[in-house]
Amino acid sequence: MSIQSGGLTMIKNALSDLPESEMKTANYILKYPNKVVSMTASELGEASETSSSAVIRLCKSLNLSGYQELKMSIVGDLNSLYDASYSDIRKNDTIKSLIQSLRNNAVKSIDETMQLLNEETLANSIKLIDDADTIIFYGMGASFIAAKDAQQKFIRINKNCHAIEDTHLNATMIANLKQNDLVIGISSSGETKETVKLIDIANSRGINTIGITRYGKTSLGKITKYNLYTPSSIETPFRSSATSSRMSQLYIIDVLFMSYATSKHDSIIRCLENTVNAVNDFK
Repeated sequence: MSIQSGGLTMIKNALSDLPESEMKTANYILKYPNKVVSMTASELGEASETSSSAVIRLCKSLNLSGYQELKMSIVGDLNSLYDASYSDIRKNDTIKSLIQSLRNNAVKSIDETMQLLNEETLANSIKLIDDADTIIFYGMGASFIAAKDAQQKFIRINKNCHAIEDTHLNATMIANLKQNDLVIGISSSGETKETVKLIDIANSRGINTIGITRYGKTSLGKITKYNLYTPSSIETPFRSSATSSRMSQLYIIDVLFMSYATSKHDSIIRCLENTVNAVNDFK
């Protein structure tokens, strides 16, 4: 996939996981992005007091094909009209300022999530959804909201799927899945013990897995077949009840659902008509 923007977002989210030399290069890029886009890898290495090889290693850490792709993605970021930091709950906030802050956080979280989505990974994920007879969505706490939203959507288009909170019951269901089935683990941190363990169980049985988790090195991201990333720095110190990370997760679920629905348009439309008619009977 040729990334047109999102380079700065990727660097910000990967920063804490980078080795020292790559971190120095990354910090220089974040500080002087306008200069970097006209530099060679050697010039960037010299300017950041590292080396051209550190620049290339940074590109690999970001899953980019090379330095040129990194520069192009930074150019896309510099052309973006929207640039604001996430804001948290503050003492004496007015209702008006809260409304604006929450709106800004929601827009920024979706924008950064979009920049991290890889089209090839998304296409592979859609194929796993299509091939699966049964899908299990799992998340703890606020991530369970995204799992439940996914269940509600995919049931409407006749995909057999489950989203339940009981970890032991999920383990029991996974034990009886077929290899073409699918387990999707959702964790903002990527370190939720229960989510990682359930993915481990699925892997041990050869069942396909997808992770929806933060960008960077995480326990969940290391063991899933494919990962769809949320920004790692979107929650402010008080986390604001995981509002921004939840928004990113729900956005990814929507992208998965709409992409799958579009690929099966005619049959999906019939399913949606059937579900609308069934619900109308209760009105």
